Amino acid sequence: MARYFDVHPENPQKRAVGQVVELVRGGGLIAYPTDSCFALGCALGNKDGIDRIRTIRHLDDRHHFTLVCQDFAQLGQFVHISNAVFRSIKAATPGSYTFILPATKEVPRRLLHPKKKTVGVRIPDHIVTQALVEELGEPLLSSTLLLPDQEEPMTQGWEIKELLDHQVDAVVDSGDCGTEPTTVIDFSDDTPEIVRVGAGDPTPFE
Repeated sequence: MARYFDVHPENPQKRAVGQVVELVRGGGLIAYPTDSCFALGCALGNKDGIDRIRTIRHLDDRHHFTLVCQDFAQLGQFVHISNAVFRSIKAATPGSYTFILPATKEVPRRLLHPKKKTVGVRIPDHIVTQALVEELGEPLLSSTLLLPDQEEPMTQGWEIKELLDHQVDAVVDSGDCGTEPTTVIDFSDDTPEIVRVGAGDPTPFE
């Protein structure tokens, strides 16, 4: 059964954040809120966690996983980013965007798009997500919590707990969460391509 953590949206309890991160470090898979919608997350090197995300969401190997990063210093370790692209992304973060970029050798191969060798990265504007990533000390490997038979992501922590009780190890709830996934911008060849319009305003990349 999944553990349920009720975390304050503005002042996340250190103890709760520490317990969630301990679960992640121990190979756990969590459902957690972001500035766009709920996501599934696990540690970068957690092969079992990745397989569980694929199973829950019915994903194939072409799916772009996202590294949810604390800041640019962390993001820069995992993707190659030119000066021009850096400026564009910097202006839009933190926020509800996912950027697809060429991955560095720090990213496990199983996370990469098989042909393009790219990965998604983002810096969320969400206090609880930031607290989790800061405590973890590395990006959270994530994917939108959108189930195969649903058109919109779930928004209530207790609903997620009820439905995925035996498929995730913890549900982090901090109140209302949006229903729109991030806006996805592909920068794999330095020119922005809008792959998905979501919670972030796509206008700066058009």
